Amino acid sequence: MMLALDEARKAAEAGEVPIGAVLVDAAGEIVAAAGNAPITGHDPTAHAEIRALRAAAQGLGNYRLNDTTLYVTLEPCAMCAGAISIARVRRLVIAARDPKGGAVWHGPRYFEQPTCHWRPEVVAGPFADEAGQLLKGFFKARR
Repeated sequence: MMLALDEARKAAEAGEVPIGAVLVDAAGEIVAAAGNAPITGHDPTAHAEIRALRAAAQGLGNYRLNDTTLYVTLEPCAMCAGAISIARVRRLVIAARDPKGGAVWHGPRYFEQPTCHWRPEVVAGPFADEAGQLLKGFFKARR
């Protein structure tokens, strides 16, 4: 999760919402890491989770990311939850909850829907306070 927080900090430095994601394989080796980049990339889908999943799939040569764990600094939105399901990520570790835009514990609760074909194990991860402070500080500076 510390690496995901580092990615979130890099995103903030680039003027992006500070969210980071790191995907590791079953051996704990980093497969991909990314921060948010929809503004700089001119891409509304360039959320940290999507970018990490894309990089991992390209690197591994397979869109199915079985036996991986995705660490994210903020509860994924519906788009990201859908991608996590399609990629078949085994485990999702989330630092901070997102009552406004989250789709795992809040909103549509994507993985609880009967149309969701793959449900990762979801874990409330460490560093929720740090991830939350990063986000609060980012938005406070913009107001």
